[in-house]
Amino acid sequence: MPKTQYVWLDGNFIESEKAMVPILTHSLQYGSGIFEGIRAYSTGKGAAVFRPGDHVRRFLRSARIYSMPVSYSEKELTSAILRLVKKNGLKSCYVRPFAFYNDAHIGLDVTGKKTSVAIAAVDFGSYFGNKDKGIKCIVSSWRRIDSQILPVQAKASGNYLNSIIASHDARSKGADEAILLDIRGFVAEGPGENIFIVRDNKLITPSESSDILLGITRDSLIKIAESRGITVEEREVHREELYTADELFFSGTAAELTPIIEVDGRRVGAGKVGPMTKILSDAYSGAATGADSEFSDWLAYV
Repeated sequence: MPKTQYVWLDGNFIESEKAMVPILTHSLQYGSGIFEGIRAYSTGKGAAVFRPGDHVRRFLRSARIYSMPVSYSEKELTSAILRLVKKNGLKSCYVRPFAFYNDAHIGLDVTGKKTSVAIAAVDFGSYFGNKDKGIKCIVSSWRRIDSQILPVQAKASGNYLNSIIASHDARSKGADEAILLDIRGFVAEGPGENIFIVRDNKLITPSESSDILLGITRDSLIKIAESRGITVEEREVHREELYTADELFFSGTAAELTPIIEVDGRRVGAGKVGPMTKILSDAYSGAATGADSEFSDWLAYV
């Protein structure tokens, strides 16, 4: 028989199939939840969660932006994540904390409504099946939402409708993923990933002004690159720079570091995984699995 898997819901471990909410739960109807994506990796010392404190702090910031009361502290949530991974006996996995209005009613007003926090931990492999060979992208006709419309620094469920429609459009046209421009026409990010350009041995990535989500994997790669003496520029990026890049890749918790070998039918660089992409991918893997002691403080062992 398959091993029973648990979720953490409002302070208790519950068998996954018994964790239920009403069909008219507000966050299911209106996308009013907030969430995080976190990975745990298998290391020589057992399972380790990658930068859980940074993820949980962003989770709580998202809740504050949306005025969603969360009754658990950073310490309590981090502890729950580590205990859940251990309870499920997972060596590597994807962890999904989720805060939502667990209140069945019709209407937009959330004043005084019950909020719940759930955490799930599941087996999870490569987000892109052909990640090692690189993926093909198109620039989406859909623009990235900006902070005058919705708060882009909140990792909120409803924000991702923008990502879903762009990603679906790209895949329906034969691409693996979309790249979104911001409302002004500068490169923003992928539907669920930040983006990096390599040109003239420099690493270039859109800045916060391009309405990106400030990814924790993005931050990790910037720190790793700087530790190796690689120049990093955070700035506005023009669309045509995607076509003239030596290398191009996505970063994200799910995507990790995924090379992009084609954009809008144009080959990126040599049309294969480039040397700096390989260096950074290996370095990120070393940090995440505990092989590189320089970044050992990023790991919380289960």
